[in-house]
Amino acid sequence: MNWAKVHRPALLAGALAAAATAAGCMVGPDFKQPPAPDVKGYTREPLPVATTASKVAAGDAQRFIEDRDIPGEWWTLFHSPQINSLIEQALQKNPSLQAAQASLRQAQENVYAEEGVLLPKADLNAQSTREQISGATFGAPRAIGPFSIHTASVSVSYPLDVWGGTRREVESLAAQADYQRFQLEAAYLTLTSNVVLAAVQEASLRAQISATQDIIQIESDQLDVLRQQFDLGGTSRVAVLAQEATLAQTRATLPTLEKQLAQQRNLLAVLAGRFPSDEPQETFDLAKLTLPQDLPLSLPSKLVEQRPDVRSAEETLHSTSAQIGVATAAMLPQITLTGSWGRTATQPSGLGSPANAVWSYAAGLTQPLFHGGQLLHQKRAAVAAFDSAAAQYRNTVLSAFQNVADTLRALESDANALAAQVEAERSALDSLTLQRQQYQFGAITYTSLLNAEQTYQQAHINLVQAQANRFADTAALFQALGGGWWNRADVTAEGTAQADTFTKVLDRSVRQ
Repeated sequence: MNWAKVHRPALLAGALAAAATAAGCMVGPDFKQPPAPDVKGYTREPLPVATTASKVAAGDAQRFIEDRDIPGEWWTLFHSPQINSLIEQALQKNPSLQAAQASLRQAQENVYAEEGVLLPKADLNAQSTREQISGATFGAPRAIGPFSIHTASVSVSYPLDVWGGTRREVESLAAQADYQRFQLEAAYLTLTSNVVLAAVQEASLRAQISATQDIIQIESDQLDVLRQQFDLGGTSRVAVLAQEATLAQTRATLPTLEKQLAQQRNLLAVLAGRFPSDEPQETFDLAKLTLPQDLPLSLPSKLVEQRPDVRSAEETLHSTSAQIGVATAAMLPQITLTGSWGRTATQPSGLGSPANAVWSYAAGLTQPLFHGGQLLHQKRAAVAAFDSAAAQYRNTVLSAFQNVADTLRALESDANALAAQVEAERSALDSLTLQRQQYQFGAITYTSLLNAEQTYQQAHINLVQAQANRFADTAALFQALGGGWWNRADVTAEGTAQADTFTKVLDRSVRQ
């Protein structure tokens, strides 16, 4: 009796078991999350307990609350139904966000596709041929045939992942999927922040236009008075011409502001996924916005976990780390198991006969010997890619901390600037009121009055801009700290698709 023939199934099972045991090995480095920077604060000097307060709209003092979590819908802190409505529209229709969602789905499907490489492949094959062969091949005097051959078989192939190269590839693709997930969060944060900033800018432009129109009305009234005085001989033609020139200059600033407002409306329409001709119904007014007074300030150690750009850079680092293992495994022996079973007959009915059974199984091994240095240099390139990603990660972290530090300084300066502008605007108004009275009594020249008017005009516009800056930089702080994406309740299934059971098992094997 042929012992090998009797025990073929047992031998094959043993080979598969041994291969599965060997497949537990994974070459290449195991990725470890970079530690959080050992930094105690964002700025060199301690932050103030509260910013400067001013008795004017948007003049409330703001307090930095350390280690307070950020709400997922942070924009609601401005208490603007119009902002809330426009952001809701943008999240539903903005093409950039939809593109990021599709990119995430694509990356996830690539992971699932690569996972399939770890499993055996089975194919059903069927073939029918009609042929005739020369009898000379077999020493026969005449041709053999024609006859038909019918074959039906199932073939199985299983490239054993002995060194973990395929699992490293899956790990790399999974990291790329996580990269796309954080890119989606970054797109979400950028979109919501841009809507808020655009709304604040629109409100600022409307306030500046209103202030300019008020100034135009004041200057027009002053021009009427001067013309009456000129008709009565109480002032010179020079004063009238100077006032006309001042009024014309002020009116000339209005078209520029109106152009900027129209462009801002176009921006808001596009952010909401609309054409500019279909602008949103929502309009924005600085006086109707609420300035958040308690500002969350994440601990520096948590910033790297909260910023989507930092997390994306980390996943890029993870992906390049896994590619080192892929390149290393390519230099080692590759083992493939193959097998087939089927039946071959001259008549279709004969395919049901056990006597026509055909089968085979084999194990193949390929050891790279000479590839012209290709495999070695591919591994070195993978190591260089990892070094590059590590440097990019460090740069992203530094930029993130700079972003937060800049925003914190801006908020402190905004409060001081608003307080100064409030005082400057009030002083300019008091000075203008007084000099108007003095001019009416002939105590000062018209040049002095004109200078007072121009000073007040600029102070009034600067005050509006200072108010808008506080809203804009408050929104920038929420963006700089990550925007609270981890607390969102409106995440779509595409944005948070979790790994299936097979991926979770794979993940556990990678960690082991």
